Amino acid sequence: MHADQADDQEDRTDHNVRAKIYRHDGPPALTLFTMVNNSNGSGAHTSLMVNGSQRVIFDPAGSFRHPRIATKNDVVYGVTPVMEDTYTRFHARETFHVIVQHVEVSPQVAEDVLARVLAQGPVPRAQCALSTSEMLRDVPGLNGAIRTTWFPNQLADQFGQLPGATTQRLYEYDDADRFKALDSFDPERVKASQAAAAAE
Repeated sequence: MHADQADDQEDRTDHNVRAKIYRHDGPPALTLFTMVNNSNGSGAHTSLMVNGSQRVIFDPAGSFRHPRIATKNDVVYGVTPVMEDTYTRFHARETFHVIVQHVEVSPQVAEDVLARVLAQGPVPRAQCALSTSEMLRDVPGLNGAIRTTWFPNQLADQFGQLPGATTQRLYEYDDADRFKALDSFDPERVKASQAAAAAE
């Protein structure tokens, strides 16, 4: 790609990211997602949602990508409730389930983690748990509870020990091809459907 074309693409990406920034009205929080193989229980992927001055998902070396979804450097922007639901259901299939672990943190901790996420840059394949645990291990306010690990399940075990952390498991039994659901992703259609259901 020509340098000018690369710059233009970067500008379009930055513009799209700015346009999609979403500020969630919930408390500052960290949410760890762990994708687990239903057949053998092994951890397949780790990602982290941060609710600070904006809400994003750090999806290191992830596959949740679509032209309608604003992403840059493994960060998913504009994480509205609809986007969060789409993200978890994209990963929860007949072959995998998702462990969702949530902990409220101070605004300072949320902003610290958010800044680390935005500065991280793209992550190599198979380093999702490693990059996430390295990011969290020395965050002031987490008191050294997170140690560096390559393994998603080990990170989930550590995260679950944080004071106030809650854990739930999401199971879906849709087609194993998660990209079929993502291909039909239309946030405006989803919002319209939800509004119609609420009006009934």
